Amino acid sequence: MLIFKRFLPFVRPYAARLMLAGILVSGVALINLTLVRLAGTLWDIITVQHDAEKMTRSIGLFLSLVILQGLCAMGHSYLTAWVSQEVVADFRKHLFGHLQTLTVSFFARRRTGELLSRLMTDVTVIQSIVTETPIDGVKQLVTFVGGITFLLMMNWRLCLLILILLPLLVLVAKIFGRRLKSLSTSIQDHTAALSTLVEEVISGIRIVKSFVQTQREKTRFADQVDQTLHLTLRRARIMAVFIPVISLLTFSSATAVLWYGGRQVIDGVVTPGDLFAFVLFAGILIGPFSSAARVFAQIKEAQGATQRVFEILDAQPDISDRSDAQTLVTVDGHVQVEGVNFSYDTRHPVLSNLSFEAKPGELVAFVGPTGAGKTTVINLLHRFYDPTEGRITIDGKDLRHVTVESWYRQIALVPQETILFGGTILDNIRYGNMAANEATVMEASEAAHAHDFITSLPDGYQTLVGEKGVNLSGGQRQRIAIARAILKNPRMLLLDEATSSLDTESERLVQEALQRLMEGRTTFVVAHRLSTIQRADRIFVLDKGTLVEEGTHTQLMARQGLYHYLYTIRLNEPIT
Repeated sequence: MLIFKRFLPFVRPYAARLMLAGILVSGVALINLTLVRLAGTLWDIITVQHDAEKMTRSIGLFLSLVILQGLCAMGHSYLTAWVSQEVVADFRKHLFGHLQTLTVSFFARRRTGELLSRLMTDVTVIQSIVTETPIDGVKQLVTFVGGITFLLMMNWRLCLLILILLPLLVLVAKIFGRRLKSLSTSIQDHTAALSTLVEEVISGIRIVKSFVQTQREKTRFADQVDQTLHLTLRRARIMAVFIPVISLLTFSSATAVLWYGGRQVIDGVVTPGDLFAFVLFAGILIGPFSSAARVFAQIKEAQGATQRVFEILDAQPDISDRSDAQTLVTVDGHVQVEGVNFSYDTRHPVLSNLSFEAKPGELVAFVGPTGAGKTTVINLLHRFYDPTEGRITIDGKDLRHVTVESWYRQIALVPQETILFGGTILDNIRYGNMAANEATVMEASEAAHAHDFITSLPDGYQTLVGEKGVNLSGGQRQRIAIARAILKNPRMLLLDEATSSLDTESERLVQEALQRLMEGRTTFVVAHRLSTIQRADRIFVLDKGTLVEEGTHTQLMARQGLYHYLYTIRLNEPIT
Protein backbone atom coordinates (compact mmCIF):
# COMPACT_ATOMS: atom_id res chain seq x y z
CA MET A 1 0.00 0.00 0.00
CA LEU A 2 2.95 2.33 0.60
CA ILE A 3 3.69 2.27 -3.15
CA PHE A 4 0.23 3.54 -4.07
CA LYS A 5 0.08 6.05 -1.23
CA ARG A 6 3.36 7.75 -2.09
CA PHE A 7 2.54 7.84 -5.79
CA LEU A 8 -0.98 9.18 -5.24
CA PRO A 9 0.01 12.84 -5.92
CA PHE A 10 1.34 11.79 -9.34
CA VAL A 11 -1.71 9.67 -10.19
CA ARG A 12 -4.35 12.14 -8.93
CA PRO A 13 -4.22 14.46 -12.00
CA TYR A 14 -5.24 11.49 -14.15
CA ALA A 15 -7.96 10.18 -11.83
CA ALA A 16 -10.77 10.81 -14.33
CA ARG A 17 -9.02 8.78 -17.04
CA LEU A 18 -8.24 5.99 -14.59
CA MET A 19 -11.86 5.91 -13.44
CA LEU A 20 -13.03 5.65 -17.04
CA ALA A 21 -10.49 2.87 -17.65
CA GLY A 22 -11.79 1.14 -14.51
CA ILE A 23 -15.38 1.39 -15.77
CA LEU A 24 -14.41 0.00 -19.17
CA VAL A 25 -12.41 -2.87 -17.69
CA SER A 26 -15.29 -3.67 -15.35
CA GLY A 27 -17.49 -3.81 -18.44
CA VAL A 28 -15.04 -6.25 -20.01
CA ALA A 29 -15.18 -8.50 -16.93
CA LEU A 30 -18.99 -8.41 -16.69
CA ILE A 31 -19.39 -9.13 -20.40
CA ASN A 32 -16.99 -12.06 -20.08
CA LEU A 33 -19.12 -13.49 -17.27
CA THR A 34 -22.29 -12.92 -19.25
CA LEU A 35 -20.76 -14.68 -22.26
CA VAL A 36 -19.90 -17.68 -20.10
CA ARG A 37 -23.44 -17.90 -18.73
CA LEU A 38 -24.84 -17.47 -22.23
CA ALA A 39 -22.54 -20.25 -23.48
CA GLY A 40 -24.09 -22.60 -20.91
CA THR A 41 -27.57 -21.61 -21.99
CA LEU A 42 -26.63 -22.17 -25.66
CA TRP A 43 -25.35 -25.63 -24.77
CA ASP A 44 -28.72 -26.56 -23.30
CA ILE A 45 -30.58 -25.02 -26.27
CA ILE A 46 -28.50 -27.09 -28.69
CA THR A 47 -28.24 -30.40 -26.80
CA VAL A 48 -31.48 -30.48 -24.81
CA GLN A 49 -34.07 -28.08 -26.29
CA HIS A 50 -33.08 -28.42 -29.99
CA ASP A 51 -34.59 -24.96 -30.72
CA ALA A 52 -32.95 -23.51 -33.88
CA GLU A 53 -34.68 -20.11 -33.74
CA LYS A 54 -33.76 -19.57 -30.11
CA MET A 55 -30.22 -20.69 -30.89
CA THR A 56 -29.94 -18.09 -33.68
CA ARG A 57 -31.10 -15.26 -31.40
CA SER A 58 -28.69 -16.36 -28.66
CA ILE A 59 -25.77 -16.53 -31.05
CA GLY A 60 -26.63 -13.03 -32.35
CA LEU A 61 -26.64 -11.75 -28.78
CA PHE A 62 -23.36 -13.57 -28.15
CA LEU A 63 -21.66 -11.89 -31.13
CA SER A 64 -22.97 -8.45 -30.11
CA LEU A 65 -21.52 -8.89 -26.64
CA VAL A 66 -18.19 -9.99 -28.12
CA ILE A 67 -18.01 -6.79 -30.21
CA LEU A 68 -18.92 -4.62 -27.21
CA GLN A 69 -16.34 -6.42 -25.10
CA GLY A 70 -13.67 -5.74 -27.74
CA LEU A 71 -14.47 -2.02 -27.82
CA CYS A 72 -14.31 -1.79 -24.02
CA ALA A 73 -10.99 -3.69 -24.02
CA MET A 74 -9.47 -1.33 -26.60
CA GLY A 75 -10.61 1.71 -24.64
CA HIS A 76 -9.27 0.60 -21.27
CA SER A 77 -5.97 -0.64 -22.76
CA TYR A 78 -5.26 2.71 -24.41
CA LEU A 79 -6.33 4.76 -21.38
CA THR A 80 -4.23 2.63 -19.03
CA ALA A 81 -1.15 2.89 -21.24
CA TRP A 82 -1.69 6.65 -21.65
CA VAL A 83 -1.96 7.28 -17.92
CA SER A 84 0.94 4.92 -17.19
CA GLN A 85 3.30 6.80 -19.50
CA GLU A 86 2.11 10.21 -18.25
CA VAL A 87 2.62 9.24 -14.61
CA VAL A 88 6.10 7.81 -15.14
CA ALA A 89 7.09 10.89 -17.17
CA ASP A 90 5.83 13.23 -14.44
CA PHE A 91 7.56 11.21 -11.76
CA ARG A 92 10.87 11.10 -13.63
CA LYS A 93 10.73 14.88 -14.09
CA HIS A 94 9.95 15.33 -10.40
CA LEU A 95 12.77 12.99 -9.36
CA PHE A 96 15.26 14.72 -11.66
CA GLY A 97 14.10 18.12 -10.40
CA HIS A 98 14.63 16.99 -6.82
CA LEU A 99 18.14 15.82 -7.70
CA GLN A 100 18.87 19.37 -8.86
CA THR A 101 17.96 20.71 -5.41
CA LEU A 102 20.41 18.43 -3.61
CA THR A 103 23.83 19.74 -2.69
CA VAL A 104 27.29 18.75 -3.85
CA SER A 105 27.79 16.58 -0.77
CA PHE A 106 24.93 14.28 -1.84
CA PHE A 107 26.55 13.59 -5.21
CA ALA A 108 29.97 13.20 -3.62
CA ARG A 109 28.62 10.24 -1.64
CA ARG A 110 26.99 8.50 -4.61
CA ARG A 111 28.09 7.19 -7.97
CA THR A 112 26.62 8.44 -11.22
CA GLY A 113 25.65 5.01 -12.51
CA GLU A 114 23.71 4.23 -9.34
CA LEU A 115 21.66 7.43 -9.60
CA LEU A 116 21.04 6.79 -13.29
CA SER A 117 19.80 3.29 -12.50
CA ARG A 118 17.35 4.62 -9.94
CA LEU A 119 16.09 7.34 -12.25
CA MET A 120 15.54 5.05 -15.24
CA THR A 121 15.40 1.34 -14.32
CA ASP A 122 13.75 1.51 -10.90
CA VAL A 123 11.07 3.96 -12.03
CA THR A 124 10.23 1.62 -14.92
CA VAL A 125 9.85 -1.29 -12.48
CA ILE A 126 7.36 0.74 -10.44
CA GLN A 127 5.44 2.00 -13.48
CA SER A 128 3.11 -0.94 -14.05
CA ILE A 129 2.40 -1.39 -10.35
CA VAL A 130 1.18 2.17 -9.97
CA THR A 131 -1.23 2.34 -12.91
CA GLU A 132 -1.67 -0.92 -14.80
CA THR A 133 -1.94 -3.17 -11.74
CA PRO A 134 -4.84 -1.25 -10.11
CA ILE A 135 -6.82 -1.37 -13.37
CA ASP A 136 -6.10 -5.06 -13.79
CA GLY A 137 -7.04 -5.49 -10.13
CA VAL A 138 -10.46 -3.97 -10.82
CA LYS A 139 -10.97 -6.43 -13.66
CA GLN A 140 -9.95 -9.41 -11.54
CA LEU A 141 -12.07 -8.25 -8.61
CA VAL A 142 -15.17 -7.86 -10.76
CA THR A 143 -14.44 -11.23 -12.35
CA PHE A 144 -14.01 -12.91 -8.96
CA VAL A 145 -17.04 -11.35 -7.27
CA GLY A 146 -19.25 -11.78 -10.34
CA GLY A 147 -18.05 -15.33 -10.92
CA ILE A 148 -18.61 -16.35 -7.31
CA THR A 149 -22.07 -14.75 -7.40
CA PHE A 150 -23.01 -16.72 -10.52
CA LEU A 151 -21.62 -19.92 -9.00
CA LEU A 152 -23.48 -19.47 -5.73
CA MET A 153 -26.71 -18.87 -7.62
CA MET A 154 -26.19 -21.95 -9.74
CA ASN A 155 -24.88 -24.45 -7.16
CA TRP A 156 -23.49 -23.37 -3.79
CA ARG A 157 -22.02 -26.80 -3.03
CA LEU A 158 -19.84 -26.73 -6.12
CA CYS A 159 -18.82 -23.16 -5.28
CA LEU A 160 -17.50 -24.24 -1.89
CA LEU A 161 -15.03 -26.58 -3.57
CA ILE A 162 -13.37 -23.53 -5.14
CA LEU A 163 -13.51 -21.22 -2.12
CA ILE A 164 -11.97 -23.79 0.21
CA LEU A 165 -8.58 -23.31 -1.49
CA LEU A 166 -8.38 -19.54 -0.83
CA PRO A 167 -6.53 -19.69 2.55
CA LEU A 168 -3.99 -22.09 1.06
CA LEU A 169 -3.38 -19.73 -1.87
CA VAL A 170 -2.79 -16.78 0.48
CA LEU A 171 -0.31 -18.81 2.55
CA VAL A 172 1.68 -19.91 -0.51
CA ALA A 173 1.83 -16.33 -1.85
CA LYS A 174 3.08 -15.02 1.49
CA ILE A 175 5.88 -17.60 1.72
CA PHE A 176 7.12 -16.97 -1.81
CA GLY A 177 6.65 -13.20 -1.55
CA ARG A 178 9.24 -12.68 1.19
CA ARG A 179 11.97 -14.32 -0.85
CA LEU A 180 10.99 -12.53 -4.05
CA LYS A 181 11.24 -9.11 -2.40
CA SER A 182 14.72 -9.81 -1.04
CA LEU A 183 15.99 -11.13 -4.38
CA SER A 184 14.45 -8.31 -6.38
CA THR A 185 16.12 -5.69 -4.19
CA SER A 186 19.48 -7.43 -4.59
CA ILE A 187 19.03 -7.63 -8.37
CA GLN A 188 18.27 -3.90 -8.55
CA ASP A 189 21.36 -3.10 -6.45
CA HIS A 190 23.56 -5.24 -8.71
CA THR A 191 22.02 -3.69 -11.81
CA ALA A 192 22.84 -0.23 -10.45
CA ALA A 193 26.42 -1.34 -9.76
CA LEU A 194 26.64 -2.65 -13.31
CA SER A 195 25.43 0.69 -14.72
CA THR A 196 28.00 2.49 -12.61
CA LEU A 197 30.80 0.25 -13.87
CA VAL A 198 29.82 0.81 -17.50
CA GLU A 199 29.58 4.59 -17.01
CA GLU A 200 33.01 4.74 -15.37
CA VAL A 201 34.75 2.59 -17.97
CA ILE A 202 33.24 4.39 -20.96
CA SER A 203 33.97 7.85 -19.56
CA GLY A 204 37.52 6.78 -18.73
CA ILE A 205 38.15 4.70 -21.85
CA ARG A 206 41.33 6.60 -22.73
CA ILE A 207 42.90 5.74 -19.38
CA VAL A 208 41.71 2.13 -19.66
CA LYS A 209 43.39 1.73 -23.03
CA SER A 210 46.48 3.72 -22.11
CA PHE A 211 47.17 1.56 -19.08
CA VAL A 212 46.31 -1.64 -20.98
CA GLN A 213 43.49 -2.54 -18.58
CA THR A 214 40.86 -3.60 -21.11
CA GLN A 215 41.07 -7.25 -20.01
CA ARG A 216 40.70 -6.26 -16.37
CA GLU A 217 37.59 -4.23 -17.16
CA LYS A 218 36.16 -7.10 -19.20
CA THR A 219 36.68 -9.38 -16.21
CA ARG A 220 35.10 -6.90 -13.80
CA PHE A 221 32.12 -6.47 -16.09
CA ALA A 222 31.74 -10.22 -16.61
CA ASP A 223 31.90 -10.86 -12.86
CA GLN A 224 29.23 -8.25 -12.21
CA VAL A 225 27.03 -9.64 -14.98
CA ASP A 226 27.45 -13.17 -13.61
CA GLN A 227 26.45 -12.07 -10.11
CA THR A 228 23.35 -10.36 -11.48
CA LEU A 229 22.59 -13.41 -13.64
CA HIS A 230 22.92 -15.70 -10.62
CA LEU A 231 20.39 -13.66 -8.65
CA THR A 232 18.05 -13.35 -11.64
CA LEU A 233 18.08 -17.11 -12.18
CA ARG A 234 17.35 -17.69 -8.49
CA ARG A 235 14.33 -15.40 -8.82
CA ALA A 236 13.32 -17.19 -12.03
CA ARG A 237 13.48 -20.57 -10.23
CA ILE A 238 11.22 -19.26 -7.49
CA MET A 239 8.79 -17.82 -10.02
CA ALA A 240 8.95 -21.09 -11.98
CA VAL A 241 7.65 -22.89 -8.89
CA PHE A 242 5.40 -20.12 -7.54
CA ILE A 243 3.06 -19.59 -10.52
CA PRO A 244 2.61 -23.34 -11.33
CA VAL A 245 1.85 -24.11 -7.68
CA ILE A 246 -0.89 -21.48 -7.70
CA SER A 247 -2.19 -22.81 -11.02
CA LEU A 248 -2.07 -26.41 -9.72
CA LEU A 249 -4.17 -25.49 -6.71
CA THR A 250 -6.72 -23.65 -8.83
CA PHE A 251 -6.91 -26.36 -11.50
CA SER A 252 -7.28 -28.98 -8.77
CA SER A 253 -10.32 -27.09 -7.62
CA ALA A 254 -11.68 -27.03 -11.18
CA THR A 255 -11.06 -30.78 -11.51
CA ALA A 256 -12.95 -31.41 -8.30
CA VAL A 257 -15.81 -29.31 -9.64
CA LEU A 258 -15.87 -31.30 -12.88
CA TRP A 259 -15.94 -34.62 -11.01
CA TYR A 260 -18.61 -33.58 -8.54
CA GLY A 261 -20.65 -31.73 -11.17
CA GLY A 262 -20.47 -34.67 -13.53
CA ARG A 263 -21.98 -36.87 -10.84
CA GLN A 264 -24.82 -34.37 -10.46
CA VAL A 265 -25.49 -34.34 -14.21
CA ILE A 266 -25.60 -38.13 -14.22
CA ASP A 267 -28.04 -38.01 -11.28
CA GLY A 268 -30.14 -35.39 -13.13
CA VAL A 269 -29.67 -32.68 -10.49
CA VAL A 270 -28.15 -30.15 -12.94
CA THR A 271 -28.34 -29.77 -16.71
CA PRO A 272 -25.32 -30.33 -18.99
CA GLY A 273 -25.43 -26.64 -19.91
CA ASP A 274 -25.26 -25.60 -16.27
CA LEU A 275 -22.29 -27.88 -15.67
CA PHE A 276 -20.62 -26.55 -18.84
CA ALA A 277 -21.14 -22.96 -17.64
CA PHE A 278 -20.02 -23.85 -14.14
CA VAL A 279 -16.77 -25.36 -15.38
CA LEU A 280 -16.17 -22.29 -17.56
CA PHE A 281 -16.81 -20.06 -14.54
CA ALA A 282 -14.36 -22.11 -12.51
CA GLY A 283 -11.81 -21.70 -15.32
CA ILE A 284 -12.37 -17.95 -15.40
CA LEU A 285 -11.81 -17.77 -11.64
CA ILE A 286 -8.37 -19.26 -12.18
CA GLY A 287 -7.50 -15.91 -13.78
CA PRO A 288 -7.94 -13.79 -10.64
CA PHE A 289 -6.03 -16.33 -8.54
CA SER A 290 -3.11 -16.56 -10.99
CA SER A 291 -3.18 -12.80 -11.55
CA ALA A 292 -3.13 -12.19 -7.82
CA ALA A 293 -0.07 -14.40 -7.50
CA ARG A 294 1.69 -12.62 -10.35
CA VAL A 295 0.77 -9.16 -9.04
CA PHE A 296 1.89 -10.12 -5.55
CA ALA A 297 5.30 -11.06 -6.93
CA GLN A 298 5.46 -7.79 -8.93
CA ILE A 299 4.57 -5.74 -5.87
CA LYS A 300 7.33 -7.39 -3.87
CA GLU A 301 9.75 -6.60 -6.68
CA ALA A 302 8.51 -3.02 -6.91
CA GLN A 303 8.89 -2.49 -3.16
CA GLY A 304 12.65 -2.74 -3.51
CA ALA A 305 12.65 -0.28 -6.42
CA THR A 306 10.34 2.07 -4.55
CA GLN A 307 12.60 2.05 -1.52
CA ARG A 308 15.60 3.00 -3.68
CA VAL A 309 13.71 5.75 -5.54
CA PHE A 310 12.17 7.35 -2.49
CA GLU A 311 15.50 7.23 -0.71
CA ILE A 312 16.49 9.95 -3.18
CA LEU A 313 13.23 11.88 -2.76
CA ASP A 314 13.57 11.70 1.03
CA ALA A 315 17.08 13.15 0.88
CA GLN A 316 17.17 16.80 1.91
CA PRO A 317 19.75 19.34 0.71
CA ASP A 318 22.45 20.24 3.23
CA ILE A 319 22.40 23.80 1.88
CA SER A 320 19.00 25.49 1.79
CA ASP A 321 17.47 28.92 2.24
CA ARG A 322 16.41 29.96 5.71
CA SER A 323 12.95 31.41 6.19
CA ASP A 324 14.47 34.88 6.72
CA ALA A 325 17.08 34.60 3.94
CA GLN A 326 17.67 37.82 2.02
CA THR A 327 18.06 38.14 -1.73
CA LEU A 328 21.32 39.65 -2.95
CA VAL A 329 20.63 42.12 -5.72
CA THR A 330 24.27 43.14 -6.08
CA VAL A 331 27.45 42.92 -4.02
CA ASP A 332 30.60 44.96 -3.58
CA GLY A 333 32.70 41.84 -3.05
CA HIS A 334 33.98 42.30 0.52
CA VAL A 335 34.50 38.77 1.85
CA GLN A 336 35.43 37.82 5.42
CA VAL A 337 36.13 34.31 6.65
CA GLU A 338 35.94 34.14 10.42
CA GLY A 339 37.15 31.19 12.51
CA VAL A 340 36.04 28.56 10.01
CA ASN A 341 36.41 24.88 10.79
CA PHE A 342 35.28 22.29 8.28
CA SER A 343 35.35 18.55 7.65
CA TYR A 344 33.65 16.36 5.06
CA ASP A 345 33.19 13.81 7.82
CA THR A 346 33.72 14.04 11.57
CA ARG A 347 36.87 11.91 11.54
CA HIS A 348 39.00 14.00 9.19
CA PRO A 349 39.11 17.77 9.75
CA VAL A 350 40.05 19.67 6.60
CA LEU A 351 40.17 23.31 7.74
CA SER A 352 41.01 24.54 11.22
CA ASN A 353 40.28 28.04 12.57
CA LEU A 354 40.64 29.66 9.15
CA SER A 355 40.27 33.45 9.05
CA PHE A 356 41.08 35.90 6.28
CA GLU A 357 39.66 38.90 4.45
CA ALA A 358 39.35 39.89 0.80
CA LYS A 359 38.44 43.47 -0.01
CA PRO A 360 36.35 44.46 -3.04
CA GLY A 361 38.29 44.12 -6.29
CA GLU A 362 41.23 42.24 -4.76
CA LEU A 363 42.92 39.28 -6.35
CA VAL A 364 43.44 36.68 -3.62
CA ALA A 365 45.47 33.52 -4.20
CA PHE A 366 45.67 30.28 -2.24
CA VAL A 367 48.84 28.23 -2.27
CA GLY A 368 49.82 25.11 -0.42
CA PRO A 369 50.84 21.47 -0.73
CA THR A 370 48.42 18.88 -2.07
CA GLY A 371 45.65 18.26 0.47
CA ALA A 372 46.17 21.60 2.21
CA GLY A 373 42.49 22.53 1.74
CA LYS A 374 42.69 25.02 -1.13
CA THR A 375 39.83 23.59 -3.18
CA THR A 376 37.79 23.18 -0.01
CA VAL A 377 38.08 26.92 0.58
CA ILE A 378 36.73 27.52 -2.94
CA ASN A 379 33.85 25.12 -2.21
CA LEU A 380 33.00 27.02 0.98
CA LEU A 381 33.23 30.40 -0.72
CA HIS A 382 30.88 29.15 -3.41
CA ARG A 383 28.68 27.72 -0.67
CA PHE A 384 28.65 24.21 -1.99
CA TYR A 385 29.18 23.44 1.70
CA ASP A 386 28.67 25.39 4.91
CA PRO A 387 31.37 25.67 7.58
CA THR A 388 31.18 23.25 10.48
CA GLU A 389 32.05 26.20 12.73
CA GLY A 390 32.59 29.89 12.08
CA ARG A 391 31.08 31.93 9.29
CA ILE A 392 31.70 33.50 5.89
CA THR A 393 30.27 36.94 5.14
CA ILE A 394 29.74 38.92 1.96
CA ASP A 395 29.54 42.69 2.52
CA GLY A 396 28.87 41.95 6.18
CA LYS A 397 26.03 39.45 5.53
CA ASP A 398 26.46 35.84 6.64
CA LEU A 399 26.19 33.64 3.55
CA ARG A 400 23.77 31.42 5.46
CA HIS A 401 21.39 34.38 5.72
CA VAL A 402 21.14 35.02 1.97
CA THR A 403 19.35 32.94 -0.67
CA VAL A 404 21.54 30.39 -2.37
CA GLU A 405 20.41 31.26 -5.90
CA SER A 406 20.99 34.99 -5.48
CA TRP A 407 24.51 34.27 -4.18
CA TYR A 408 25.27 31.92 -7.06
CA ARG A 409 24.23 34.63 -9.50
CA GLN A 410 26.98 36.89 -8.11
CA ILE A 411 29.86 34.50 -8.76
CA ALA A 412 31.38 32.49 -11.57
CA LEU A 413 33.38 29.30 -11.12
CA VAL A 414 36.08 27.97 -13.43
CA PRO A 415 36.93 24.59 -11.88
CA GLN A 416 40.09 22.54 -12.13
CA GLU A 417 38.29 19.86 -14.15
CA THR A 418 36.69 21.59 -17.10
CA ILE A 419 33.05 20.55 -17.47
CA LEU A 420 31.46 20.84 -20.89
CA PHE A 421 28.03 19.53 -21.82
CA GLY A 422 27.04 17.58 -24.90
CA GLY A 423 26.09 20.01 -27.66
CA THR A 424 27.76 22.80 -29.57
CA ILE A 425 30.45 25.24 -28.51
CA LEU A 426 27.83 28.00 -28.73
CA ASP A 427 25.55 26.15 -26.33
CA ASN A 428 28.36 25.63 -23.81
CA ILE A 429 29.46 29.27 -23.76
CA ARG A 430 25.86 30.48 -23.62
CA TYR A 431 25.43 28.40 -20.47
CA GLY A 432 26.83 31.41 -18.67
CA ASN A 433 23.89 33.52 -19.84
CA MET A 434 21.12 31.74 -21.71
CA ALA A 435 19.65 35.06 -22.85
CA ALA A 436 22.85 36.13 -24.62
CA ASN A 437 22.75 36.49 -28.39
CA GLU A 438 25.41 35.08 -30.68
CA ALA A 439 27.24 38.39 -30.97
CA THR A 440 27.60 38.64 -27.19
CA VAL A 441 28.85 35.05 -27.07
CA MET A 442 31.52 35.92 -29.63
CA GLU A 443 32.61 38.94 -27.59
CA ALA A 444 33.08 36.70 -24.55
CA SER A 445 35.01 34.21 -26.69
CA GLU A 446 37.30 36.94 -27.96
CA ALA A 447 37.91 38.11 -24.39
CA ALA A 448 38.89 34.54 -23.50
CA HIS A 449 41.05 34.29 -26.64
CA ALA A 450 38.88 31.40 -27.82
CA HIS A 451 37.26 33.02 -30.87
CA ASP A 452 40.15 32.38 -33.27
CA PHE A 453 40.40 28.65 -32.65
CA ILE A 454 36.59 28.30 -32.67
CA THR A 455 36.21 29.98 -36.06
CA SER A 456 39.03 27.84 -37.46
CA LEU A 457 36.96 24.70 -36.82
CA PRO A 458 34.89 23.43 -39.80
CA ASP A 459 31.57 24.14 -38.06
CA GLY A 460 32.73 27.11 -35.98
CA TYR A 461 30.47 27.82 -33.04
CA GLN A 462 28.19 24.97 -34.13
CA THR A 463 30.96 22.42 -33.59
CA LEU A 464 29.83 19.54 -31.37
CA VAL A 465 32.15 19.25 -28.37
CA GLY A 466 31.41 15.55 -27.78
CA GLU A 467 30.83 13.96 -24.41
CA LYS A 468 32.58 16.09 -21.77
CA GLY A 469 34.33 17.99 -24.59
CA VAL A 470 36.26 14.99 -25.88
CA ASN A 471 36.54 16.53 -29.37
CA LEU A 472 38.55 19.50 -28.04
CA SER A 473 41.99 19.83 -26.51
CA GLY A 474 42.41 20.55 -22.82
CA GLY A 475 43.41 24.14 -23.49
CA GLN A 476 40.46 24.68 -25.81
CA ARG A 477 38.05 23.29 -23.24
CA GLN A 478 39.49 25.56 -20.58
CA ARG A 479 39.17 28.67 -22.71
CA ILE A 480 35.54 27.82 -23.48
CA ALA A 481 34.94 27.48 -19.74
CA ILE A 482 36.52 30.89 -19.17
CA ALA A 483 34.40 32.40 -21.96
CA ARG A 484 31.37 30.94 -20.21
CA ALA A 485 32.39 32.65 -16.97
CA ILE A 486 33.04 35.94 -18.79
CA LEU A 487 29.58 35.80 -20.35
CA LYS A 488 28.01 35.47 -16.91
CA ASN A 489 29.56 38.84 -15.99
CA PRO A 490 29.83 38.06 -12.26
CA ARG A 491 30.81 40.29 -9.37
CA MET A 492 33.16 37.61 -8.02
CA LEU A 493 35.37 34.97 -9.59
CA LEU A 494 36.47 31.59 -8.27
CA LEU A 495 39.32 30.14 -10.30
CA ASP A 496 40.39 26.64 -9.23
CA GLU A 497 43.47 25.82 -11.29
CA ALA A 498 41.80 27.76 -14.11
CA THR A 499 44.89 27.74 -16.33
CA SER A 500 46.22 24.30 -15.42
CA SER A 501 45.47 22.81 -18.87
CA LEU A 502 47.02 25.57 -20.96
CA ASP A 503 50.34 25.71 -22.69
CA THR A 504 52.55 28.75 -22.13
CA GLU A 505 51.18 30.76 -25.06
CA SER A 506 47.54 29.93 -24.30
CA GLU A 507 48.10 30.70 -20.65
CA ARG A 508 49.53 34.12 -21.54
CA LEU A 509 46.47 34.92 -23.65
CA VAL A 510 44.05 33.73 -21.01
CA GLN A 511 45.89 35.57 -18.27
CA GLU A 512 45.41 38.77 -20.26
CA ALA A 513 41.70 38.01 -20.63
CA LEU A 514 41.36 37.18 -16.96
CA GLN A 515 43.24 40.33 -16.03
CA ARG A 516 40.63 42.42 -17.84
CA LEU A 517 37.80 40.37 -16.39
CA MET A 518 39.12 40.65 -12.83
CA GLU A 519 39.22 44.43 -12.85
CA GLY A 520 36.82 45.68 -10.20
CA ARG A 521 35.88 42.14 -9.16
CA THR A 522 36.93 40.18 -6.11
CA THR A 523 38.77 37.10 -7.38
CA PHE A 524 39.95 33.99 -5.58
CA VAL A 525 42.54 31.85 -7.33
CA VAL A 526 43.91 28.42 -6.55
CA ALA A 527 47.00 27.61 -8.62
CA HIS A 528 50.23 25.68 -8.64
CA ARG A 529 51.86 27.90 -11.23
CA LEU A 530 53.51 31.04 -9.97
CA SER A 531 52.57 32.95 -13.12
CA THR A 532 48.92 32.62 -12.14
CA ILE A 533 49.32 34.20 -8.71
CA GLN A 534 52.36 36.43 -8.83
CA ARG A 535 50.20 39.53 -9.36
CA ALA A 536 47.89 38.68 -6.45
CA ASP A 537 47.15 41.44 -3.96
CA ARG A 538 47.30 38.86 -1.22
CA ILE A 539 48.52 35.27 -1.05
CA PHE A 540 47.32 32.88 1.64
CA VAL A 541 49.49 29.85 2.27
CA LEU A 542 47.67 26.79 3.63
CA ASP A 543 49.17 23.71 5.20
CA LYS A 544 47.05 20.85 6.55
CA GLY A 545 43.99 23.07 6.64
CA THR A 546 45.64 25.89 8.58
CA LEU A 547 46.61 29.35 7.37
CA VAL A 548 50.35 29.53 7.98
CA GLU A 549 51.44 32.57 5.93
CA GLU A 550 49.92 35.65 4.34
CA GLY A 551 51.34 38.43 2.18
CA THR A 552 52.44 39.35 -1.33
CA HIS A 553 54.83 37.27 -3.39
CA THR A 554 57.75 39.52 -2.50
CA GLN A 555 56.93 39.52 1.22
CA LEU A 556 56.51 35.75 1.39
CA MET A 557 59.70 35.05 -0.51
CA ALA A 558 61.58 37.30 1.93
CA ARG A 559 60.30 35.28 4.91
CA GLN A 560 61.74 32.07 3.46
CA GLY A 561 58.93 30.00 4.94
CA LEU A 562 56.64 27.41 3.33
CA TYR A 563 55.84 29.64 0.35
CA HIS A 564 59.55 30.12 -0.35
CA TYR A 565 60.01 26.35 -0.17
CA LEU A 566 57.07 25.65 -2.50
CA TYR A 567 58.35 28.18 -5.00
CA THR A 568 62.01 27.18 -5.02
CA ILE A 569 61.47 23.41 -4.80
CA ARG A 570 58.09 22.70 -6.38
CA LEU A 571 56.71 25.80 -8.09
CA ASN A 572 59.84 27.13 -9.72
CA GLU A 573 59.09 28.10 -13.30
CA PRO A 574 59.98 30.97 -15.63
CA ILE A 575 58.05 34.14 -14.92
CA THR A 576 56.31 35.44 -18.04
